[in-house]
Amino acid sequence: MPNVAKVEAVARLKKLFEDANSLFVTDYQGLNVSDITRLRKNLRENNVKYLVAKNTLLRLAAREAGVEGVEEHLEGPTAIAFTSDDPAVAAKILQDSYKNRELPRMKVFIVDRQVFGGGEIKRLAELPPKEILYSLVVSAVEAPFAELVGSLDGFFRELVGSIDALADKRKMEN
Repeated sequence: MPNVAKVEAVARLKKLFEDANSLFVTDYQGLNVSDITRLRKNLRENNVKYLVAKNTLLRLAAREAGVEGVEEHLEGPTAIAFTSDDPAVAAKILQDSYKNRELPRMKVFIVDRQVFGGGEIKRLAELPPKEILYSLVVSAVEAPFAELVGSLDGFFRELVGSIDALADKRKMEN
């Protein structure tokens, strides 16, 4: 029979799994206290929760939350980063930490319910922030419209000029 503390821990973990749109499962073994403290601080400043929990509790919480693709990676020392914000931010922080010490090792990460192997984090980390991606999309959509407006403006300017010239010519004839 599970004790109350473990039931509460699973409930808290389940809530984290449910609230996060992205999570990163890492093997933190080899990180010393100052490294993990620095990593947690960097993640926390960017609204990312990074926690270590027992794999059995993580498995139960993931299963209860309906998160698939994570259970088989919950072996050995495991820490998970949870975020509801831009996943590229968390990926950059974890990747930067990895570049410096080759720790923590990425086991797997999930973004919007899609599972990715740990080696693919570099691609996510290299993405620009959401705001820049949005502005790129807007400018890509806006450019053809701006060109169309410019073309129509030129056409109507010529048309108005022709009508004015025609009106002036008729005035002179009368």
